[in-house]
Amino acid sequence: MRRLKGSLALVLLGACACAAHAAGAAGRPWLDRQLSPDVRARLAVRAMSQREKLRLVFGYFGSVTPGSPYRPPRQARMGSAGYVPGIARLGIAPQWISDAGLGVATQRASTDVYRERTALPSGLATAASWNPSLAERGGAMIGAEARASGFNVLLGPGADLVREVRGGRDFEYASEDPLLTGVMAGAEIRGIQSQHVIAVLKHFAFNDQETGRTVYDARIAHAAGRESDLLGFELAIEQGHPGALMCAYNRTDGHYNCQNRWLLHHVLDGDWGYRGYVMSDWGATHSTVRSALAGLDQDSASSVFDQRPYYGAALARAVADGRVSEATLDEMDERILRSMFAVGVVDHPIDPEAHIDFTADQAVAEADEQQGIVLLKNAAGILPLARTVRRVAVIGGHADRGVLSGGGSSTVFPVGGNAVPGLGPQGWPGPRVYLPNAPLGAMMGQAPQARFRYASGRNIAHAQQLAKWADRVVVFAMQWAAESQDVSLRLRGQQNQLIAAVAAVNPHTVVVLETGGPVLMPWLARVAGVLEAWFPGSGGGTAIARVLFGAADPSGHLPVSFPASSRELAFPQLPGAALRGNQPFSIDYGRQGAAVGYKWYQSKGLKPLYPFGYGLSYTRFAYSGLSAALEHGRLVVRFTVRNVGRRAGAAVPQVYVGPLAGGWEAPRRLAGWHKVELAPGAARTVSVTVDPRLLAVFDGAKHRWVRAAGRYVLWLGDSSAHFVRSVRITLPAWQHPARWPVHYGHGAHGARSAG
Repeated sequence: MRRLKGSLALVLLGACACAAHAAGAAGRPWLDRQLSPDVRARLAVRAMSQREKLRLVFGYFGSVTPGSPYRPPRQARMGSAGYVPGIARLGIAPQWISDAGLGVATQRASTDVYRERTALPSGLATAASWNPSLAERGGAMIGAEARASGFNVLLGPGADLVREVRGGRDFEYASEDPLLTGVMAGAEIRGIQSQHVIAVLKHFAFNDQETGRTVYDARIAHAAGRESDLLGFELAIEQGHPGALMCAYNRTDGHYNCQNRWLLHHVLDGDWGYRGYVMSDWGATHSTVRSALAGLDQDSASSVFDQRPYYGAALARAVADGRVSEATLDEMDERILRSMFAVGVVDHPIDPEAHIDFTADQAVAEADEQQGIVLLKNAAGILPLARTVRRVAVIGGHADRGVLSGGGSSTVFPVGGNAVPGLGPQGWPGPRVYLPNAPLGAMMGQAPQARFRYASGRNIAHAQQLAKWADRVVVFAMQWAAESQDVSLRLRGQQNQLIAAVAAVNPHTVVVLETGGPVLMPWLARVAGVLEAWFPGSGGGTAIARVLFGAADPSGHLPVSFPASSRELAFPQLPGAALRGNQPFSIDYGRQGAAVGYKWYQSKGLKPLYPFGYGLSYTRFAYSGLSAALEHGRLVVRFTVRNVGRRAGAAVPQVYVGPLAGGWEAPRRLAGWHKVELAPGAARTVSVTVDPRLLAVFDGAKHRWVRAAGRYVLWLGDSSAHFVRSVRITLPAWQHPARWPVHYGHGAHGARSAG
C-alpha cells in the first residue's frame, strides 16, 4: 500500500518538541508551520473522526449541470470544476478546484456567467519556447489568478506525450519528447505552487487521444512505457513536486487507470516515491475497493460523473466490513493533507476578493507566446515585414477581432468577453472562444505608415482582389481543437483553397497558423513564409505582430514533428475512429514502443514536413568547441554559441545522443538543450548535463535502468534532423534501480522555489 515514510516515534517526538508554538498551544499541533508536512498530516489524521476522513476523499462537482437536478454544495464556487469540504474544527481548508493548465477556466453553467481571466498560450506554444523560466512565470501568473478567484487547486498542467498528432487535447500538453515535457511541465508546476495553490499533474497515463478516451485500452510493454510516456511524468514530478496527480479515463494493459495497481502502486509509489495524492478524472472511477487498494486517494465529482458514488457511503461500508482497512483510509487522508500543508493551502488562506492586475498578467502571456512562435518558412527573407511596406492585406482567421483558443474544460473566458461569439458548438466542448487581442490592430501599430485592408476570406475571389492590391499578404489560418474530439490534419473549410488562391496572385504571401497542433500544408511551395502561432493566449495578437514586423526575433522551435502525410504516422487511421458508439477497443502501442514522434521518423527512415526541434530565426548562429566528459558520474556536454548575424536573437542549441552500436528505440534521443539570447557578434559557452536515464534503457526483468558499456555519439544541432557538430565518448556500464532519488522539500511549497 502507498505509505508515508517515517516512524511514529519521530512523529510524536516532533509534535512534543513543538508543542509550545502558537498553533500547538491552541491544541492543534498540525497547524504548527515548523513541523514537516508529513508530521502535520499524521497528527491531523489522528485527530479526525471517520466521517471527517471520508469527507476528504470525496469530491463534488462545483457547477450547475444544465438539465440535471444536481446542485453543488453552497460553499462551492459556481462554475468551478470541483469542491471538497474542509474540516473547520481542525483548521483544514476546503479544496476549491478550478480547471486549468492554461488559466483559470470556468465550467459552462446554466446562467452563462463566466469568470474573465488571463489565458496563457497553449501548452505546445509554451513548450515551443524551450524556456522553462517562461513556463514557471506563466504558472505563477495563473496560480495567483486562481487564488484571487477563490481557488486553491488547479487541474493542470498536462504531461501526456503527443503520441497522436490528431489528439484533441494535444494543445494542452507539452511535446512528443519526455525530457522536454518533463522539464516544461515541472516548471509550470513550480510556478503554480509558488502561489500556495496545488498543481494537479494530468492525465496519468497513456491518455493520448480523445476518440474512445473512456473505453480504449492502451497496450504497451512496461519497459517501452518507462522510456517514453512515463518518463515524462517522472521528470515532471521530480522537477515540480506536484501536490496531486490525476489518473486518466482510459485503461492501460486491461485495467482502468484509476484502479491500475501497476501504475499507481508499483510505478508511482514504489518506483518514484511520489508523496502527493492521486485524484480521479471526472468520471474515471469504476470501483470502491479496487481503487482504494490500488492507490486512488480522492474520487472527483462522483455524484455527477461516475456511474454511482464509489467513495463516500460506499467506502464507509468497505471500511466497516474490512475490505478496506482503516489504515488505508488514513493513508489516503495523510497524502491529501500532506500536499495541503506542503504547498501552503492551509497556512495561506485564499482571498477571493484580491486584486488581479490583468495588464501585467497579459504581458506574461504575451512574452510566453512571443518566444513560442515558430518561424517555419522564410523564403527570400520575406520576414520580418519591412516597416516601410505601403500596402498590407490581412485575410482570414477573424484577425480583425482576436486570436483563437482551444475548447473543453481548459477554456478560459477572457477579459472583455469572447471577441467572436456564436461560433462552434454552444454546448460542450464549446463555445469557440476568441481572445480579444486582434493581430490586425497590433500590426497597424507596428507599421503606422502603411495602409491595411482586411478580408474575412469567406469570398475567395474578393480575397484575391485584395491580394493583388497589396505589397504583402498575411493569411491567418485556423484549426480549432477541443477536449472530447480529435481533429483532422487538414485545415477545415476552404482555407487551403484560400491560401493557394491568394498565393497564386501574390507570391509575397505569409501564412500565420493558429492551430492546436500540426497541420498539412499542400500550399507550402506557393507561399513565401509560414509562422506557427499555436493558440496564442491573451497577448497573442500583439506577440504575432511583433514577430511579423521584427520587433521580436522568432525563437520558437517545434515541440512536435509536423508530418508530410498521415501515411507517415504510426497509425495512419486514427485508432477507434471507424467504430460506432462507445465500443471498447485496444490501441497496440507496441507498434511505436518508445519511438514517439521524431524517434518514429528516425527509426523508420522517414522525413517529416518539419522535424521536432526545428525553428528559424531572423539572425544566424554558429556552434563550436563541442566536448563531452564524465564528471562525478554525470555526462556533461559543453559548446560555444555565437550570433554571426546582424540582429539580436535567441538560439536553441539541442544535444542528442545515441549508442554507436544501436539497440535503442531510435538512433538518437534528445539529451538536453540551452536557450541562449545573444546580441550580434556575441558568444557564450554553455554546458548541458545529461540525465543518466537518457543514456540507458529500462530493463523490465531487472527492474533497473541499464546503460551498456561502449561508444556513444553526441550530436549538436538546431533540430532533431540537422546537426553541425558531433563527438564520441566511451562510457562505462551503469545500472540504477527503478527508484530514482528525489528530494522533497519541507518548506512552504514542498517544491523548489521560483527561479
